[in-house]
Amino acid sequence: MESINKPASRKRDKTLVLFSYDWDAIEFDRLAPRWPQLKSGFDLFSFPSNARLAWFDIERFCTLAATRARLFGARGVVSNHEQFGALSAALLAEKAGWPGTPVEAVLACQHKLYAREVLERVAPEANVPYRRLDAEYGGDIPGGIAYPTFVKPVKAAFSVLAKNVRSHDDLHAHTRFGPWELWVIRHLVEPFERILRQRLPHAGTAHSLMLERPLRGGQYSLDGYFHDGQYHGIGIVDAIMYPGTDAFMRFDYPSRLPGPLRSKAEQVAVRFLKAVGFKHGLFNMEFIHDDETGEIKVIEFNPRMASQFSDLYARVDGIDLHEMALALGQGLDPAVLPVREPSAGCASSFVYRSFDPSAAIAMPGKRQLAAFHSLFGDALLFQFPKLPGQVQRDFKWLGSYRYGIMHLGGKDPHD
Repeated sequence: MESINKPASRKRDKTLVLFSYDWDAIEFDRLAPRWPQLKSGFDLFSFPSNARLAWFDIERFCTLAATRARLFGARGVVSNHEQFGALSAALLAEKAGWPGTPVEAVLACQHKLYAREVLERVAPEANVPYRRLDAEYGGDIPGGIAYPTFVKPVKAAFSVLAKNVRSHDDLHAHTRFGPWELWVIRHLVEPFERILRQRLPHAGTAHSLMLERPLRGGQYSLDGYFHDGQYHGIGIVDAIMYPGTDAFMRFDYPSRLPGPLRSKAEQVAVRFLKAVGFKHGLFNMEFIHDDETGEIKVIEFNPRMASQFSDLYARVDGIDLHEMALALGQGLDPAVLPVREPSAGCASSFVYRSFDPSAAIAMPGKRQLAAFHSLFGDALLFQFPKLPGQVQRDFKWLGSYRYGIMHLGGKDPHD
C-alpha cells in the first residue's frame, strides 16, 4: 500500500527495544528493515524467560543495556511494556543522554495513588475519592471503609487485582495471598519501589493497595504524545465491557464520544502530564464519562503506547503508532512520518474470555485457522493457551481467563 505523503526514505539509527512481545514483537519486527533495532528484556508470561524475575534489578539491567547499546551502536530506546519497560527506557535514555520520557514523570504516572494526588491539584473535577488501604499484603482489613469500593494495587499492570468489592468480607477474601503469590507481587513491584525511593520518595511506598469510589459510565482511552514539550493528539478508543463485569469485551475505533467531551479529556490529560513533567513520549489516559455527574473521570495514566490499539489506528487512519514510538526514541516528531491509505472505516479488537474457572477452552486447530484467515485475510488473531494452574491464577488476579484476541476492520460498525 502506497504512502499518501512520502518523506525521503533513509535508514535510521539503531534503536534499543525493551521487553517486546505480542503486538510489539510483530510490529517492531515489521519495521526493522527501516528502523534497525537491538532487543533486550524478557517475557513476564513465558517460562523460562520469566524466571529472571527472581533476580531482576532494574538499575543493573539498564547498565548492561547501555553497554550493549554502545557496543552495537544504538542511539535511542523505546518500550511499551508497562511493568518494567517504560521505567527502564526512561532510566536508560537519561543515562545515555537520549530523547526519552523523564524518569519522574514515569514514576508519577505509574504510582496510581500519587497520580490521584497530582490530579486533585490540577484537575479535581476529573478525580474520584480515593485512599490508601492501610493494610499490608494479606493483612487485616481496617474498619471504616464505605462499600462498595474499587480496590487496586498502587503499582500494577493489566488490571491485576483490580476489582469492585461490595463488603468487608469480599475485600478480605480478595486480599488473601499464598506464599507464592506474595513472592510474585513483591518481585513485580520492588524494582519500581527502589527507583521511587530515590527519585520520588514523597509519593510513599508502592507496596500497597488503594481504594477508589466506583464509577459507572462509558469507558474510553485517549492516546497522544508529547514532543519538545508540546502535546499532539492521536485519537480516542471506546472500551466495551462484558455485561455486568469490569472485563474488556472489545475496543472500537473511531470513538463515538462527542467532540466537546473529547476536548475536555484532552485538557485534563495535558494539565496532569505537564504537572508531572511529561515532555516527551507516547501516553495513554483511560477515563470514564461518569453517568452521575456527566464529567470526565480519570481511571489512570500510562506513560507509554497502548500497543493493542496500534493496529486499529493503522487500519482506520493509516498511522503507525509503533513507528511513531521509534521516531520519538530518535528525537523525531512523528508528524513527519508517512501516512498510508486506510484499509477500513472502523476497526475493533475483540477480547475472548472465560468466566467459568472449570471450563475447558479449546483452541482452534490448523484447519480452523486456515479457514478463518481465508475469510478474513487481514485479521489478527492471538491465542493465549494456559495450564490449569495458570488459569486459576488469572481468575484470582483478573477475574477471568483471556484466551484470545482478534482484530478486524470494516467499512462501518455494521459491516
